Amino acid sequence: MSVLAIGLSHRTAPVALLERVSVTGDALAKLLHDVQDDPCVAEAMVVSTCNRVEVYVTVDRFHAAVTAVSRLLGVHSGVPVEELTPHLYVHYEERAVEHLFSVVCGLDSMVVGEGQILGQVRRSLKLAQRRGTVGATLNELVQQALRVGKRAHHETGIDQAGASLVTAGLTLAGDLAGRRALVVGAGSMSSLAAATLARAGVTDIVVANRTYDRGARLAESVGGRAVGFSAVADELAGADLVITCTGAGRHVITPGMLTRPVFLLDLALPHDIDPAVRDVPGVTLVDLETIQDSGIGAREGDAVESVRALVAEELRAYLDAERASRVTPTVVALRSKAADVVESELGRLLMRVPHLDERARDEVTMTVQRVVDKLLHEPTVRVKRLATCPGGDHYAEALRELFDLDPKMPEAVREVEL
Repeated sequence: MSVLAIGLSHRTAPVALLERVSVTGDALAKLLHDVQDDPCVAEAMVVSTCNRVEVYVTVDRFHAAVTAVSRLLGVHSGVPVEELTPHLYVHYEERAVEHLFSVVCGLDSMVVGEGQILGQVRRSLKLAQRRGTVGATLNELVQQALRVGKRAHHETGIDQAGASLVTAGLTLAGDLAGRRALVVGAGSMSSLAAATLARAGVTDIVVANRTYDRGARLAESVGGRAVGFSAVADELAGADLVITCTGAGRHVITPGMLTRPVFLLDLALPHDIDPAVRDVPGVTLVDLETIQDSGIGAREGDAVESVRALVAEELRAYLDAERASRVTPTVVALRSKAADVVESELGRLLMRVPHLDERARDEVTMTVQRVVDKLLHEPTVRVKRLATCPGGDHYAEALRELFDLDPKMPEAVREVEL
């Protein structure tokens, strides 16, 4: 099975199209299951954020899988596949692994170096695990990708090179000290927004959330106060700036709700704020399109280059280990066959010389086993080393052919290992 990644992101598609394709909640779970149920797909995981919608699958047929996943993205988004296809990217095998590593490190984000993507990919993996759509291949790959992402943030200056979407958007709001803020939503992005506002000197922070208790916990953490979702319209009347990220899938703020000048930052996809608010006098709306067009987060520098080097290093290590693992079942099958031969021949010998005492029998047994182990040691060590090179699978095939191994044995060993 090979890894295939198909998706679209802020790099390949306008935010308006990402908004149409974006999936959350039950719709995300439905897409996940429909992809995994396709005959071309063995395992599946879907990553859907404000920057991207990506499907990771393991497949044994490349073209059929690309067609199937592209069709399902079109079906679930309502976007005709002909309109969707020009914006899709396809990464296969090594390129798919490299892409995932780059994504979790923040190299492919709208704001380079942002750390939220680590949590988003982790949640995507957990959903796939709960739904039973990932197996050993994707689970191990994504776990490794998360370790690479953590390493990038701990060992390089990528956190300083980039910002979060929150801080990128708020750079357009000017001085925040002393202003009154309304945060709509209480998820991870809203929590980051509230903390960022508090650090910037905003002393009056109101959190509005559908689940009041969750909003209250967030408000308490920043010395603010909580209100119910129904109070959003009233709170807008006194807010200087508003940050929204609810995942409601509909507009929670519309032009008719605004009665005074206000700065609005919409980080949701689909949008929380009706773009028509831009026509209201004194209202400034910054959304994902604004951040994308401004180029605020697209920074290059030594930290970014360091992370790229780290990704290249980790990619080589992952591919070496993955190639070596492919030959391991064949090596195990070879040693298993050798053990069977040793056992059979020792049994035949001991039947012919039944007068041997127990000590002599043990010595003969150990000698024969040592001879076989020494004969097999160098070939198995070399085949594992050679397997890490491109085309290394051919060495495993040669072993199976030379020693007449059962073609099904390596797969049987692999299943036992998993």
